[in-house]
Amino acid sequence: MRRALVSLALMSLLVACAPVPPAPPSAARAPITDLPPMRVFTQSAPQRPMRPNAEMARNFLDLVFRLETGERLPVMTRFEEPVTIALAGAVPPTVEMDLGRLMSRLRNEAGISILRTEGAAAITVEFLPRRTMQALVPQAACFVEPGVSSWMEFRGKARSVQTDWSRLTRRDRVAIFIPNDTAPQEVRDCLHEEIAQALGPLNDLYELPDSVFNDDNFHTVLTGFDMLMLRIHYAPELSNGMTREAVAARLPAIFARMNPAGERPAGAPLPPTPRAFSNAVATALGPKGAATKRRSAAARAVAIAREGGWRDERTGFALYAFGRLIQGRDAGAARTAFLGARAAFSAIPGTDIQRAQADLPLATFELSRGNTAEALALVRAAMPAARRAENAALLAELLRTESAAYRVMGLAEKAAAIRLDSLGWARYGFGSAEEIANFDASFRTIERMARGTGK
Repeated sequence: MRRALVSLALMSLLVACAPVPPAPPSAARAPITDLPPMRVFTQSAPQRPMRPNAEMARNFLDLVFRLETGERLPVMTRFEEPVTIALAGAVPPTVEMDLGRLMSRLRNEAGISILRTEGAAAITVEFLPRRTMQALVPQAACFVEPGVSSWMEFRGKARSVQTDWSRLTRRDRVAIFIPNDTAPQEVRDCLHEEIAQALGPLNDLYELPDSVFNDDNFHTVLTGFDMLMLRIHYAPELSNGMTREAVAARLPAIFARMNPAGERPAGAPLPPTPRAFSNAVATALGPKGAATKRRSAAARAVAIAREGGWRDERTGFALYAFGRLIQGRDAGAARTAFLGARAAFSAIPGTDIQRAQADLPLATFELSRGNTAEALALVRAAMPAARRAENAALLAELLRTESAAYRVMGLAEKAAAIRLDSLGWARYGFGSAEEIANFDASFRTIERMARGTGK
């Protein structure tokens, strides 16, 4: 389930790393008349799994035999191939393209036989208004349910035996519900995460640095690790109804066959994520809650990570989230948190996208103080990771920061060209004209601050 957390990329649109006054309402609402065509990604370059097989085998067991609630699953379940998938409801215009690319990757990278069909299907993806969906499941940005094929059927069978993952012995049909009134990137992200969970692992783990099966939402499309997990889930050596112990006994040989590069010693297992950390993050970044309560929850997550002595993804994520939530009140403390997050991520192989997310607010911080050279260095370092991760929202913000820096430097023509490129990615990453206008106006404010420094 993709939780309705505040998007970490979107949190910087109207707030810089210093107390920045919001753009005037008239500016935020004014339509942009020179919007370029929507920019989209056409090729994927997922990073190959980098960690030892023994470590990833432990991840596989925790992903497959637990739910996000912590409940243990008695047996492994999967679909019999070929797996069919159908669309229903008011389908957004970018879905056909994004679903086609995803299905191609599932065939080529995960080795899953998956086919589009009309009508009855193993996986039905239904699109409906966010308000309708969240009236019944308020915390979900999108979600997957077993034993049903439509929203109407789900409403009638919610909380029944048929929609209980723990009672399944095999997967026959599931439904995925996605809002049709959100940004194209959010729709695509839901397609990736929910179809992956419909096919395979049902759990999320905060300690994973290289996966969409992580509620930190740093990764928005399926990674090389995720595709390996799905390929193993459908390995011929495994089958429906196998217990954790039976699967564990077969995993070493399967990993060795499918990922020979990972055959090297693994370190000690990371400590499990306590429920207190998950609850603190959910409160800090949830869709509701007072600002003071959110900041306190984020600080609690940082404290839990430090008390646990964690040297992994979770510490960086907690610091990053804390920095986002305090950046409008305490610029110095926010910058310290972002630097701490970046340092934590830099110690973990394969965390380019996490470091890129930390570089963005640091670049905005430098730009707001007129340090254009430092801001440009940060955004340029982050852009390759944003492109590899296919994160249009992040890429738009990085480009817009670059454009703002050139405007401050007096290079108006170069700044204008980069701004148009940024707006093209913003159309995919943010969607609505209002959000794009707010996004554009926020950096105008930062530009004015930078010019006021006299640097």
